[in-house]
Amino acid sequence: MQAQECRRQPRRQLGYPYRVDTSPAFGQADLTNCEREQIHLAGSIQPHGVLLVLRERDALVVQASANCAAFLGIAADRLLGQTLQALGGDLAAQVQALALLPDLAEPRPLQAHTRGAGGRRAWSGMLHRVPGQGVLALELQAAEPGAEPGPEGTDQAPGAAGLMACLAEAVQAFGQAASITALCDSLVRSVRQLTGHDRVMVYKFDPDGHGKIIAEARAPVLDSLLGHQYPSTDIPQRARALYLANRVRVLVDVHYQPVPLVPALLPGDAHASANAGANAGRPEATDLDMSMCTLRSMSPLHLQYLKNMGVTGTLVVSLVREGRLWGLVAAHHYSARAVSAAQRSACDLLAEVAATRIAAIENYAHAQVAMLVRRLEQRLVEATSTEGDWRLALFRNPRTLLQPLEATGAALFHDGELLTTGEVPSTPELRSLLAWVDAGNAGAPFATNAVSKVAPTLASLTPLASGVLAVKLSQQRPDYLMWFRKEQLHSVTWAGDPSKPMVDNDPLTLSPRRSFAVWSEMVRGTALPWSSAELALGRAIGVSLEDIIVQVNAVRLLVAEHQLAGVRATVQSSHEPVAIADGSGRMLFANPAFATLLGQAAPTLDTLAQAFTQPAQLLTGLEAVRSLHQSWRGELVLGQRDGGRAEPLPVGVRIELVPGRDAQALGYILVLRDLSDNHRAAAARHHLEDALQQAGGARHEGSGALGADAVIGAILTNASLAAMDIADSGSGPGVAPLLEEVEASAQRAAALYSRIRQQLGA
Repeated sequence: MQAQECRRQPRRQLGYPYRVDTSPAFGQADLTNCEREQIHLAGSIQPHGVLLVLRERDALVVQASANCAAFLGIAADRLLGQTLQALGGDLAAQVQALALLPDLAEPRPLQAHTRGAGGRRAWSGMLHRVPGQGVLALELQAAEPGAEPGPEGTDQAPGAAGLMACLAEAVQAFGQAASITALCDSLVRSVRQLTGHDRVMVYKFDPDGHGKIIAEARAPVLDSLLGHQYPSTDIPQRARALYLANRVRVLVDVHYQPVPLVPALLPGDAHASANAGANAGRPEATDLDMSMCTLRSMSPLHLQYLKNMGVTGTLVVSLVREGRLWGLVAAHHYSARAVSAAQRSACDLLAEVAATRIAAIENYAHAQVAMLVRRLEQRLVEATSTEGDWRLALFRNPRTLLQPLEATGAALFHDGELLTTGEVPSTPELRSLLAWVDAGNAGAPFATNAVSKVAPTLASLTPLASGVLAVKLSQQRPDYLMWFRKEQLHSVTWAGDPSKPMVDNDPLTLSPRRSFAVWSEMVRGTALPWSSAELALGRAIGVSLEDIIVQVNAVRLLVAEHQLAGVRATVQSSHEPVAIADGSGRMLFANPAFATLLGQAAPTLDTLAQAFTQPAQLLTGLEAVRSLHQSWRGELVLGQRDGGRAEPLPVGVRIELVPGRDAQALGYILVLRDLSDNHRAAAARHHLEDALQQAGGARHEGSGALGADAVIGAILTNASLAAMDIADSGSGPGVAPLLEEVEASAQRAAALYSRIRQQLGA
């Protein structure tokens, strides 16, 4: 993989900065501290382009790469202190036009030419702003190839027309992918067709930061790396943060000689304020932050890592999901390989569209989870009504409880009692597990696939319960539903022995990753890990059971007054607003969540109606419940209240009738649900649909011979499909942000497409 090796370090959250006094400078790290190497302060570039740093206040060149003479016909030290006018052509005008943009933190492309001692030269450039200066990376424009994509196994990249056709075909295929595997297979084929690299892989991160190759397209002569795993330390946290910030990274030739910057440090006055006082003092010179620079040199340790693999040229594109690094698209070539600006932008676009589709596919799994939970809840409610005990119904058919989570056993701890099904440990072992889980659980689902590793004292559970998924059912008592998975011996294929010892810190003599021969280990004491969809299903079943428990206990409040003290605590702890009234409609009880939402006391159900903006709606529902003896559901709006809620609040209202003897109503259960998130999700969806409709109406403008309509149409279709899948999953608090992310992703993909057309001159 495209990565760098160092000894295992404690896991950190993605991002930096780190403390400077503990972070080795670029090129000075060894295998003990490479996790903290300041790779963004490289101080040099790869030699296939030229770098110029412009002082923001007057556009003077204050730093330049040492290869300016070869590329621009003027030495770097002679160029310092001059403007880009010294290079002739329209470069200065193009940079000035971009410099007027308010936000240049993300690099913006430009096409320009110069007229110097070396004659007229055409450039593809990227300009971005760091505090006090603009950073300009320039690469010579190669003549656009005219050939169409070559056959499988060749390294020929497509020309302009082929690139557009490849984009349109790929985006359409992404929208039709029904699984992550199918999507990633299509992605690696498309990137290889675009760039011509010998091998293209999708490398997916697991929750512990380890990576696994889940898709691959390669030349037939190469051995497959599909399924190989790499330890989390292969990609240090600082590198992961840069992958989030700068989503496309290219290495043309691993054997390159770095080109230093002149001067080595950015002069202090390069970022001094234009109106600084005379006595302010001269600021110190600093390293140039090269985080967003496309030409930035790569760490010597990283380069050695690639040499150990026999890789010469690389391209890495980030796959970002909800602001996190979901995975990488890594392309390897076994000889030097240049990638044009248009090809890089095209790969960036494909990764952006693929990330949108990943979100849709994963969210569709959550929608299926919701459907399973609704069916289970219906069965349990029916069993409670007919038999009085939902627990028996839950365990009557073990398959319905175990199969959706691929569990081999399950246990319910409720009211001090224990019910089990399938293959489970002994009762004393289960009691010990319950005590350990409850002692460290703050309410969130607990999950592990290796219980002996997180709790060595529970190692005896391994044969039957190496995997444990536990959801809490009560805030007052240690009530849990747990699923178990038996130990499953399996072989893990690593790209080299991750635990191989080293004799010193010199990566040139020995590195744990020096040998990339296939190395397998038999893993014991583990079960199959719980997937994100299974965790969501377990969490949803737990929430549903909590709701059922509240309803059952609410009924008990009506039929068994002597149990009121014990049951009240359960109902009060519910996050769901619940109120209970007797057969005449007199309010008997309202839990704190109900009182907080309503903001006022109501002696009867009829007077409660005055809290809503349209009281008649609730009164009509109450009358329907009384006359038809069946439940009623509706959506109402709670009005404003003094000193509390500033705006009306949409709520879902459910009124359940509890029948007594002689067909008389024993009482009513009133349940409210805040629908703000539903409305926000609906508004986000309408906003996205309007944006897509407007974009669709305008997409025919400017279409040309390169397939503009096909690409934009495919992007819009992919976004629409993603929106449908996300919206179908429900209307929880996470839906609106996901829809907004799809809209932003579609806009970014369209902008990238516009960039590609600009770079191709289309």
